[in-house]
Amino acid sequence: MQEWAESPEQVMRRVTEGFLRRSIRLGRRKGRTISISKTSRGRGVPVDKLDPDTPEGRAELERFFARPARHYTISGLGAPEEPDAINWRLLTGSLPRRFLMLIASGISLFLKGNPAKNRFLRRMGVHVGRNVEIMQMVWLDHFCPELIFLGDDTLLGAFTRITVHTYEGRGRFRFGVVEIGHGCTLGAGTGIGVCRMGEGVRTLPGTIVSPYYPRVAPGATLGYAPPPIVLRDEAGPPAAAEEVEAGAREAPPSR
Repeated sequence: MQEWAESPEQVMRRVTEGFLRRSIRLGRRKGRTISISKTSRGRGVPVDKLDPDTPEGRAELERFFARPARHYTISGLGAPEEPDAINWRLLTGSLPRRFLMLIASGISLFLKGNPAKNRFLRRMGVHVGRNVEIMQMVWLDHFCPELIFLGDDTLLGAFTRITVHTYEGRGRFRFGVVEIGHGCTLGAGTGIGVCRMGEGVRTLPGTIVSPYYPRVAPGATLGYAPPPIVLRDEAGPPAAAEEVEAGAREAPPSR
């Protein structure tokens, strides 16, 4: 099994500290109070109190990380038309880095699933295990690719999408780790957000995993079960609801 040089928790902490530094610098420049929270709608902590470069801020940051989260929410950047708003994309790094990641992500879409593609993605920062197969048109989030972990012997079907962030509007966005265990098979068109997927998980084509499954149990099979359909009589009121038996059943995730 793949041994990572850094664990997902270590990478998450390093990325978060980078976001904090840039948030503090941009917030002071624009005169805005920016906050970070461990929940999507929770009460945030002002980033100035978590400054990694001051003794007091470092102590507060250690307390903040005492119970690490799988995702964090940054808010207070302002709506786009506010005169002192901060574009949330600026927190990911410099313009050359953002441009390079965008181009590299576009190139990766057309590369065939082979070891050369895996090496290319590792250079982007994605943690790719051994014997991973990533088909063409798979989109791996260029926002912060180092937050993506793909275990050994995993297959990503064509048009699969993995995203490590969600922009919620008005200067608020979430980011977190996507961790896929070894031996997983993701059907074509699978959509994955921040989650931890166990070993040997299988998804059926077109399955949307997150935000519905923040944690997926090892060996689970996820698919889509159609909702009940109400049959209507053209000349009368609706008939009794009749459930359509799903061809694919989903295994409940462990949370």
